[in-house]
Amino acid sequence: MKEIIARFIAIMLLVIPGLGATYGFLLMKDAVFQYFSSLGENASGEPFGWGKMLLGFVLFAFGIGFIGGWTFFRDRKRNYVAPRFKQKRPRPPRQNV
Repeated sequence: MKEIIARFIAIMLLVIPGLGATYGFLLMKDAVFQYFSSLGENASGEPFGWGKMLLGFVLFAFGIGFIGGWTFFRDRKRNYVAPRFKQKRPRPPRQNV
């Protein structure tokens, strides 16, 4: 039973940032579309929703960054990454002969 709960928690740790990133993308999209749709209705238009856009960007960047970082470190642990992304091993000390 503990394994099932641990897997559920692990899945939720990925689903919650994914939902946040999705909501952030929708906020950014809505801010842009609302601005352009108000330009078509009247000549003055509404001011651009910078608060909505900034909140959407923060949520989107956090969600994508979390999922990307989790995937990167998991792949690094399993040795699936390119050589330039592998962890650097310290060189053994040189012995003076």
